[in-house]
Amino acid sequence: MIENKKEFKIITKKNPKSLLPNALTIFGVCLGLSSIKFAIDLNYSMAIIAIGFAAILDTLDGRVARLIKGTSKVGKELDSLTDVISFGVAPGIIMYFWALNEVDKFGWMLVLIYAVCCALRLARFNLTTIEENETWKINFFEGVPSPAAAGLVLLPLILNQSGLIEIENYATISSITILITSILMVSKLPTYSLKRILIPRSLAVFLLLGIGIYVSLLIFYTFETLFFTGVIYLLLIPISFFHYRLKNKKTSTTHENENDEEEL
Repeated sequence: MIENKKEFKIITKKNPKSLLPNALTIFGVCLGLSSIKFAIDLNYSMAIIAIGFAAILDTLDGRVARLIKGTSKVGKELDSLTDVISFGVAPGIIMYFWALNEVDKFGWMLVLIYAVCCALRLARFNLTTIEENETWKINFFEGVPSPAAAGLVLLPLILNQSGLIEIENYATISSITILITSILMVSKLPTYSLKRILIPRSLAVFLLLGIGIYVSLLIFYTFETLFFTGVIYLLLIPISFFHYRLKNKKTSTTHENENDEEEL
């Protein structure tokens, strides 16, 4: 008897271009797991850097897939699984080894809560659909995205590595940070989708200049730059909330006017 077996394929014959973005995603998994190994070895600076590179790859894989038309269903699912590992499991474990173990079982409970919230946030993201008349919503996330959440969770550790401020009780600060970040992830608070920002060609030169300056700061003042980046992102959250409400109000007003005109 000949059995029909369905083979699982990372790359289909119809879409071989998906190899590159999927490879970037797999590399992100390796970086996320490696960050845990660095934390076990008490090399927290490298653990932060590994998570940072994983976040960069998470931004690139989607853009590369769309650019070369190599998007696939496998890639989408793989990306979500990678995010759970690199931005849900890894940051929590890093913070547990660094500070949360001082509060014993409560610290581990916070790690579990954070990981579960990350998984729930990604599951909701995969099921989110945007109507055609509300395409502007593509510029916003519902809740804090997992890569940004990983950065926020690691902020106390980044502050410690920067040496900007000396704080004695990092365990308490880390506990509060991871709990608030977990709530922000599963909340419906609109936040900017930095992946979707479109820069006009006339400003491309200034964008490249800004990237060059930022990379230079990262090289020479790594943790100071990462800390202030996290602070700036926190400040953007209330701004994105009011921006979303303004856009939503305008859209609702436009729809009401259109409905009134149709009735007339």
